[in-house]
Amino acid sequence: MASTVPARVAPPLSLYIHMPWCVRKCPYCDFNSHTAGDTIPEAAYLNALLEDLDQDLALASGRTVETVFIGGGTPSLMSGDFYHKLFTGLRERLSFRDGAEVTLEANPGTLEEGRFRAFREAGINRLSIGVQSFNGAHLKALGRIHDGTAAHRAIESAKQAGFDNFNLDLMHGLPGQSPAEALADLRSATEHEPPHISWYQLTLEPNTEFYSRPPDLPDDDRLWEISQQGATFLRQQGFDNYEISAWCKPGKASEHNLNYWTFGDYMALGAGGHGKISFPDGSIRRYWKTRQPEAYLNRIGSRTAGRHNLAADDLTLEFLMNALRLRNGVEEALFSERTGLPLASIAVQLEQLRNDQLLVNHRLQATDLGQRYLNSLLERFV
Repeated sequence: MASTVPARVAPPLSLYIHMPWCVRKCPYCDFNSHTAGDTIPEAAYLNALLEDLDQDLALASGRTVETVFIGGGTPSLMSGDFYHKLFTGLRERLSFRDGAEVTLEANPGTLEEGRFRAFREAGINRLSIGVQSFNGAHLKALGRIHDGTAAHRAIESAKQAGFDNFNLDLMHGLPGQSPAEALADLRSATEHEPPHISWYQLTLEPNTEFYSRPPDLPDDDRLWEISQQGATFLRQQGFDNYEISAWCKPGKASEHNLNYWTFGDYMALGAGGHGKISFPDGSIRRYWKTRQPEAYLNRIGSRTAGRHNLAADDLTLEFLMNALRLRNGVEEALFSERTGLPLASIAVQLEQLRNDQLLVNHRLQATDLGQRYLNSLLERFV
């Protein structure tokens, strides 16, 4: 069964840009990242990105881009001049909302003094700094190239360069980590007064070194203790857990990620980038770009490696997988607005879940119990 989306309702449109190179591959990482050689072909990649966009301009269909996220890989390996030229080219081709949130992922081990200012001058107004931990032993276990001192220095350099909107990425449940050590990481992070913290549990993903050679991770009881103590601490510091692994000060939620979680649209550029677009005829398409950097650079014509339209069952599950991650969920009307499906199509499951006290009434929002057993909750829609 094909889904339909009312032509009069277009979701917000974002832009995701993938930078595929890293200094080295971390043992837990399952993202499309590749070890950089002596030099990164910045000029060639810039040309490829803009050619890629030229092939996809019809997907924008005159819509305004609300947010941009530059992920990787390690986007902070690229120079400020690269981003200046990139955004010059993007603005020649696309319309951006005034004050659009533009986020760049940055790793502390790849930043020299002055680079943050060059990023700001290029048009980047938000950073997501991949700290992961301030503990040297844990950073070494994670294969990170920075230490705690470099992490502190990078955060302060970003603030001195004028970045008052930034996220700190932290992991918990690390090999051998105690609740006290996890809490120490959070204390170190909050000393920098970040407006946003992403605090998520390390998981073992297929096709990673950790998956093939698992480290000794904390057991479920310790993980629960870490989670509860950390959540209590962050709330005491004035952070709101607006999404399962995202904490922010008032008004500082990630606009780009909120668009993902509310089933908005996003164009994709770069090797391995993924996009989602809603069309006026009601169809909703996911598509993805050529993964290997060399193949992406040398591709003639479209760099889209695959695409498929989502069927009704896929739409239902994907919408709820995203929306129910939000602590306050979404209004029921958004389900039909973003998927084109009637709410009645999931009425039976909603009633059962509300009877089981896993969903609140009159809103697509998990209860505290539902948040704890979210995967089991979502299985009702498979």
